[in-house]
Amino acid sequence: MALCLLTGCLLVVGLRPRLVSGLALPLPSVPSSAAPAPPTPSTPSVPSVPTSSLARPGDCASLVGGLDVRGQVAQLVVVGVSGDNPAATVSLVRENQVGGIFVGGNATALLKDRSLDAVQAAARLPVAVSVDEEGGRVQRIDDLDGEIPSARAMAATKSPAQVRALATERGHQLRGRGVTVDFAPDTDVTDAPDDDVIGDRSFSPDPARVKTYAMAFAAGLRDAGVQPVLKHFPGHGHGSGDSHKGTVVTPPLDRLRAVDLVPYRGIADYGPVAVMVGHLDVPDLTGGVPATLSPAAYGLLRGEFGFTGPVLTDDLGAMKAITAQYSLPEAVLKALQAGADQALWSSGGRVDEVLNRLVRAVQAGELPQARVQESVTRVLRGKGLCG
Repeated sequence: MALCLLTGCLLVVGLRPRLVSGLALPLPSVPSSAAPAPPTPSTPSVPSVPTSSLARPGDCASLVGGLDVRGQVAQLVVVGVSGDNPAATVSLVRENQVGGIFVGGNATALLKDRSLDAVQAAARLPVAVSVDEEGGRVQRIDDLDGEIPSARAMAATKSPAQVRALATERGHQLRGRGVTVDFAPDTDVTDAPDDDVIGDRSFSPDPARVKTYAMAFAAGLRDAGVQPVLKHFPGHGHGSGDSHKGTVVTPPLDRLRAVDLVPYRGIADYGPVAVMVGHLDVPDLTGGVPATLSPAAYGLLRGEFGFTGPVLTDDLGAMKAITAQYSLPEAVLKALQAGADQALWSSGGRVDEVLNRLVRAVQAGELPQARVQESVTRVLRGKGLCG
């Protein structure tokens, strides 16, 4: 599985933006190892998605300031929804005005018949609609649009240019169904067996090859107007287990820097992306705390790796690495306090409970208002609503 986030991309300084169905995307950079982008495949036209009353990106401060505290913290959550109940998703968005939703599982009603148009129409600000469409054993629209290979199979059988073309086609299929964010590509590095927790979700055990192919896949999604999300920072490929089942401990930080973190070096090479942080305990970095809740982990990504775009958590509601220690509202709060821009829980529900806890935290000074506004700004920029 994955978030978040995510929601979208932060505009890169110095690049002239183009608007793509509500996403503000700089002109994408092409990996040096990849051929120029192929012609856009013949796919169904992308339906327009309501964005907002803004005709063009404007001042983020005024847009953020126009939201009350609850409206601001609502932009910082990505809530799992059932793919078989469009009406319930419309109600969720209308009542809570959340920043994002995540469509997991195999049900597809929400992804058919323009059902997501009604969800967007219920939102005062556009909702980021996310899935985790990696290929292989992690797919969401295979029953609707056919299967695509796993990351490992892509890298073994296709050139970077071909992977970019494949991701572009898949991105058009996603976008045509109303999806705006894909929790992919997986930038983990491993040679573990295909059915391992990461396994064939990784492009390669060679970190340089991982970056080359991840850049191509990300560029293809972006060509289609879908926001890519790199995962799982700081690297799940050599972790001790599965965060769905319990704590995952990675090798020490110096070993991560030599292998698992290599795909994040020069992260601007990917163009506009978001990053998902995993529930990974790095012994000499996070000190027994999952990276999703560790200020040191976000500090590493923002500092050493210079990432300025949106960052979201892995699933806070269905993974025992988190649920065994924290209630959902406390986990969400701790993630935002640590530096996440958006917190994801795929299990859905409990939205009022979470938002009420966040509002109280802001009012009490547990979650600084400046911290909230910084993240809301990244989220809204990712949706193309302000510059």
